[in-house]
Amino acid sequence: MISFEDFSRLDLKIGKILAVTDHLRADRLYVLRVDIGEKIIQLVAGLKKYYSPDELEGKLIVVLTNLEPRVLRGVESQGMLLAAQSNDKVTILVPDAEVDLGSTIG
Repeated sequence: MISFEDFSRLDLKIGKILAVTDHLRADRLYVLRVDIGEKIIQLVAGLKKYYSPDELEGKLIVVLTNLEPRVLRGVESQGMLLAAQSNDKVTILVPDAEVDLGSTIG
C-alpha cells in the first residue's frame, strides 16, 4: 500500500492528443504530441495494436505528467498516459465530459 502523501505526489492531468506518429524504431509504439494546458509534451505509448492514429488524435486522456522522462528506443517520453488492460484489450482512460486541458485529477 502507498500512503496518501505518496499518491498526492502524482501529477495527473487532462491532456489532448494533437498528433500521432509511428515510432521509427519500434513496431508496437506510437509517438504522441499531447497538450496538457501549460505546454505540449511528447509521450511514447504501446498502443499500436489497439488504436489507429485516427482513433487517438483529438482524444482527451489522463496523463501522469511528473514522471521522470525516459528514452524508449531512442525517443524521449515525457510522461505516461493511463490505460486499463484486461486480457488482450487495452483501453485508454478518458474523462466522460469535456474539461479544460491541464485540469488536475486527485
